[in-house]
Amino acid sequence: MRIAVTGSIATDHLLEFPGRFADQLVAGQLARVSLSFLADRLDVRRGGVAANICYGLAGLGLSPVLVGAAGADFAEYGGRLRAAGVDTDSVRISTSLHTARFVCTTDADQNQIATFYAGAMAEAREIDLAAVATRTGGLDLVLIGADDPEAMLRHTAAAHRLGIPVAADPAQQLARLDRAQTRLLVSGARWLFTNAYEAALLEERTGWSAEELRARVGTWLTTLGDEGVGVTRAGGPPLRIPAVPTRAAADPTGAGDAFRAGFLAGLAWGWPAARAARLGCALATVALESIGTQEYRPVPEDLVARIGEAYGAEAAHAARPRLAGTAAAPVGTA
Repeated sequence: MRIAVTGSIATDHLLEFPGRFADQLVAGQLARVSLSFLADRLDVRRGGVAANICYGLAGLGLSPVLVGAAGADFAEYGGRLRAAGVDTDSVRISTSLHTARFVCTTDADQNQIATFYAGAMAEAREIDLAAVATRTGGLDLVLIGADDPEAMLRHTAAAHRLGIPVAADPAQQLARLDRAQTRLLVSGARWLFTNAYEAALLEERTGWSAEELRARVGTWLTTLGDEGVGVTRAGGPPLRIPAVPTRAAADPTGAGDAFRAGFLAGLAWGWPAARAARLGCALATVALESIGTQEYRPVPEDLVARIGEAYGAEAAHAARPRLAGTAAAPVGTA
């Protein structure tokens, strides 16, 4: 199964604030917020939703196609992704803009405040998805991740026109999209990804109820943090997949992208949605236990063990044969 992942490619600046954001907010003064947080730690990591998901897919033995725009400073980053097994030949390199930047501060309660600078991502709209499909010999699925809004719309329209199934994952860009744009992005998607907050925002942006949204997509997956994942589809009973317990949470950034990678890998192997979601939850927990979005290493036997601990021996037995044939993603390769 050939999966193309469209979306942001970025450098992450991750800061840790030892206090609680909530303690700094003054009731009645939220219209004039001017806050500064003294961080105890700074980590500069590679990120961006499309690159993160591709990294996770490659770590599970797939060869995903990364579709996005980056700056000339992408050379080393791109080399690392290629070494991990990611096809980067469809990345557009800007001649004038830097690769996007994500600056995120996490407090003691794992709440986050972030700012994203688009940079070269603005040129993603110039990428022709049809040309990507031709170069790769055809695509079986396109995930439309958070990206330049015009690029998201163009890629969605192109995928539908080409008859390629779409996984819609608008995420942070819901805040930038109007009603007509949001409806175009999700309508007809075979898979829809949101977290709990984005699910509520999606209803507000589209003007559709949750039931009306389900009628317009195939399957809707909603990540719920330590409560797991909800899986719903029109006319079918809802599923709740519990989270895989963490051994030592380090950084929540990128856990949602790891879930998507695990879930999409399961789909590529022909797994049913519930089994794929269990793998997604296991990979998300592995990512949660490292600092940065591409610093974890999927180890097949570890994933099988985690699945067994969370979901039982039968679930582990079902996952083991396919996971045993995957190769772990390299870490720190140039």
